[in-house]
Amino acid sequence: MWNTFVEGDNLDVLATLPPGSVDLVVTDPPYNTGNGFAYADTFGSHAAWVAMMRPRLEACREVLADTGAIFVSIDDHEVAHLRLLMDEVFGEANFLAQVIVNLNPKGRQLGRGFATSHEYLLGYARDAGRCVLDASSPDHVDEGDFPLSHADGRRFRHLPLRNTNKKFNPATARTLHFPLYGDPASGRVAAAPFPGSREIWPVFGDGAPAVWRWSAPLVEARADDLVCRTIRGRLGERDDVFQRDWLHRDTPGGRRKKLRTIWLSEEVGSTDTAVAELKALVGKVFESPKPTGLVRRVLATMPSDVVVVDPFAGSGTTGHAVALANAEDGGTRRCLSVNSAEPTRPGSHAHVAGLATVADITRARLRAVAEAVGGGYKEIPAGLPARVTPRRPSPAR
Repeated sequence: MWNTFVEGDNLDVLATLPPGSVDLVVTDPPYNTGNGFAYADTFGSHAAWVAMMRPRLEACREVLADTGAIFVSIDDHEVAHLRLLMDEVFGEANFLAQVIVNLNPKGRQLGRGFATSHEYLLGYARDAGRCVLDASSPDHVDEGDFPLSHADGRRFRHLPLRNTNKKFNPATARTLHFPLYGDPASGRVAAAPFPGSREIWPVFGDGAPAVWRWSAPLVEARADDLVCRTIRGRLGERDDVFQRDWLHRDTPGGRRKKLRTIWLSEEVGSTDTAVAELKALVGKVFESPKPTGLVRRVLATMPSDVVVVDPFAGSGTTGHAVALANAEDGGTRRCLSVNSAEPTRPGSHAHVAGLATVADITRARLRAVAEAVGGGYKEIPAGLPARVTPRRPSPAR
């Protein structure tokens, strides 16, 4: 079952989950803005909002596996307080990223001041040293960055084998300062002299001693990925060694590129596209849902069999994104969505549509997702334990 829903207080529901049984928490808590959306979200002072969030984040930390991570959406009103709170709950060392998400490319035109066009996504690991998150994607690899072609048709680029970071030098990485031997005519490189070769030491552009990025044994093992070239530097011509960096490497999933910390609306969707997604399923019943593309980008950083929890499920975007991701890649992700029976605001689209509570919105969407995308839908009655089966045994704490 891809999607399970529980109506109730998320603090009570999280308490029923076994410690370490969840791989990923993705959530969009109510913002302390003083503006009602489908439901009222006025908490008054920053302190009151933080007091509401603290025990819920602590509960999320308790249910997260040591290999897991949490991502929380927030806007300018509380991002500073949330960052400090998550530092306290999860530890500063487990901070992953503060992503800027361009959800409103046109900018909000109402009110005074600047036209705000972004929100934030704060990511933390349960244990950064054990977290399985891979903050990279194949979608951002630009083939234009690999302009050279091998005789067999493979595309590549040249990267200096010399470490270009001056923090790494013969004083800090002594074992990587040694000569290599190359022939610029043939391009051959080796760790030992050969007929026609020249001795090549790693140097910076100003002639200062440098170090290689590879050890001598690795040079010998991957000599075919190296090439000797004569280049013209600031001090004149010299021989140097370069790595052939292939576009398609023999690694699972192929080449990936690190995700940037600014996510554009054309990459992950916008509030407008999110409204359209929801409207296509159950109507215009939520003013500011998150786009499924935003959650799917987060899901793509984790294994395809994760257990996901959204304790502030809102319109059900996380569950919808899980179903779409599974349908696309054959994954077995499972999502537990939690929402309270908070009444929808009288006169709101949801209330007019007969959805009396926020939980009714979540329920309606996840049922529609099951019909449209597949994966099924299960609801756990309020008051019963919301237990999930972890994808792996819970690690020892």
